[in-house]
Amino acid sequence: MSIVQNSPVWRPFTQHALQPNAFKVSRARGSLLELEDGRQFIDAISSWWVITHGHCQPEIMQAISDQAQTLDQVIFAGFTHEPAEKLAHRLLEFTPEGLEYVFYSDSGSTSVEVAIKMALGFWRNRGKPRTKILALEHGYHGDTIGAMSVGARSSFNAPYEPLFFEVERIPFPTKGFEQNTLDALERACRSRPAAFIIEPLIVGAGGMLIYSPHTLAEMYRICASYGVLFIADEVMTGFGRTGTLFACEQANITPDIACYSKGITGGAIPLAVTMCRPEIYEAHYAPERARAFFHSSSFMANPLACAAALANLELWETSKARQLLSDICLVQKSQIDRFSNDKRFINIRSLGTIAALDLKLTNSSYLSTISLELMTFFNDLGVLLRPLGSTIYVLPPYCISTQELDVIYNAIDAAADKYSMID
Repeated sequence: MSIVQNSPVWRPFTQHALQPNAFKVSRARGSLLELEDGRQFIDAISSWWVITHGHCQPEIMQAISDQAQTLDQVIFAGFTHEPAEKLAHRLLEFTPEGLEYVFYSDSGSTSVEVAIKMALGFWRNRGKPRTKILALEHGYHGDTIGAMSVGARSSFNAPYEPLFFEVERIPFPTKGFEQNTLDALERACRSRPAAFIIEPLIVGAGGMLIYSPHTLAEMYRICASYGVLFIADEVMTGFGRTGTLFACEQANITPDIACYSKGITGGAIPLAVTMCRPEIYEAHYAPERARAFFHSSSFMANPLACAAALANLELWETSKARQLLSDICLVQKSQIDRFSNDKRFINIRSLGTIAALDLKLTNSSYLSTISLELMTFFNDLGVLLRPLGSTIYVLPPYCISTQELDVIYNAIDAAADKYSMID
């Protein structure tokens, strides 16, 4: 059956009283998902932003298969292996210059937890403890406790607030009011916080909100002038999403700590890394065991995942991958611009491979049932889209065809006809 009913599986971000069933996918290729009955969905959101080159990308699948014949898993404390060592060196070649150490984990949320712990450990081990964290308004950094603490507070994480640590929020740099953000950040830095964490250039789950590379560079400059560690959460933005391999490239900055996941393996298998400047590592390097960095994950640096990541980086060295990235950036902007004067929408925007727009609705909150209605509407047209409240965004694999993008944007047009409050 293509629809799974009465399953014991508890699915993520799902109110099962409203969404009791799920589509059962049997295979995937490129930008298409296929159900058991043969129906196809265009994966317009890269299966939660992870798929880059396309589903079941042959070179990545082959790398996983080859690695599975020799080494599947090994403890990463006191042992290492060639895929992890090679990948670490390769990442130093690809990422912004100055990031010299690689700490492995297995999810974006965990990579953020690691970054926060690195920052706090850095100041403690230097004998100058700092505990305050600054975070950009509307941010989303994952669903573990530390990651939720630095993310926006909402009904999604309200039950867990007793466990959160306090964070000082810096207002989002809304276009035309960027100086308010920079002034607020400078004031906050005077109290000598440990770190400032941001999603560079675009706030993802917070509404696909975009700001300029200049503003990103200025925020970095302010933090550097006060000695505040700058953490770039590139879990979503990394590996091409913003039009460059990493978003920080567009501001010509190297963060003190950077978080990468999702597209690091092309989306094929879970892996994450937290990379840092040498002084972060050196603050934990000492004869005393108590100053070691105490974090681990059972499957960290899994050989299969590292092999997939290596194959992914090899693909990024090909002209074909770079051309696909360039092409989709142009096509996405062209497609979204068709709505630029459409009164049914507001805030038409795009950044690299990402395009978004807000549908005018009477109730546009994230928790309103309209997002579920829109999801169902798109599913019925064979398109996988998951609106963030009234925000409809398109974030597809880079291999997607122009014809498939036409289907997606025609579906958005049809949805506006049905649901917009504008006649």
